Amino acid sequence: MIRSMTAFGRQSRQWPWGTLVWEVKSVNHRYLEISTRMPDDFRALEMRIRTLLGKLLGRGKVDCALRFQKNEVLDAEITINAELAKQIAAASREVDSYLYSAAPVNSMDVLRWPGVLHTPEMNMEELHNGAMELLEETIDELVDTRLREGEKLKQIIEQRLSAMRDVVLQVKDRVPEVLVQMREKLEARLEEIKTEVDPARVEQELVMLTQRLDVDEEMDRLETHIEEVSRVIESDEPIGRRLDFLMQELNREANTLGSKSQDTEMTKASVELKVLIEQMREQVQNIE
Repeated sequence: MIRSMTAFGRQSRQWPWGTLVWEVKSVNHRYLEISTRMPDDFRALEMRIRTLLGKLLGRGKVDCALRFQKNEVLDAEITINAELAKQIAAASREVDSYLYSAAPVNSMDVLRWPGVLHTPEMNMEELHNGAMELLEETIDELVDTRLREGEKLKQIIEQRLSAMRDVVLQVKDRVPEVLVQMREKLEARLEEIKTEVDPARVEQELVMLTQRLDVDEEMDRLETHIEEVSRVIESDEPIGRRLDFLMQELNREANTLGSKSQDTEMTKASVELKVLIEQMREQVQNIE
């Protein structure tokens, strides 16, 4: 199925130590380009993140942002090492007895002493593993969005292909009429100037004119490219680059048709084909 490169995914999860939130967005890009933003405590995940994205995404400029909101209740759950505090207080009183004018030691001074206060430590390994699991869920959401957007792009392309088929058929039907008209115009011009012309030379000129106006080959190639695009958009593989190449080939044949055209209707057909191709090309630029 076609996958768009424009999508967004967001997932969050509560942990005993706080809340993890992943936001992943992607836009079109020629290659897979990944940028990450995360707290310093999670920087060790950088390579794991890039490896995961490389497996699940083919192309696109991907921006991954991780936020971690620490649980405030966790910070409030502190304990005091009472035994150590008593030892510090006793030591302070003993030192006071050696001094003539001892400065008082308050409770905050004791609490600042290393080891007096204990706060729960976060299990970073568990948090890291949880962050990667949550990222995978976020990417799954992103891919689902890409698939839904891709289905819409496919419908747009199919509509343009159908319109192009109609134009090609119109051109093929029009070519014999144009050749007849050119012959009639040439014969009428010769009649006007009343000039004796070798019929064989006239026929030779008509043959050369027919060759210059012959667009059967271009129409055949257009039909071939149209059917190839129709086949490619059914593929499950990343197809953006192949479609981009096919758009170039379609445009080449449409331009050739315009350059050979000696008829208003065929010129209009060439312009219509180029409009349809450009509309498809704009959509193809966003396909993975």
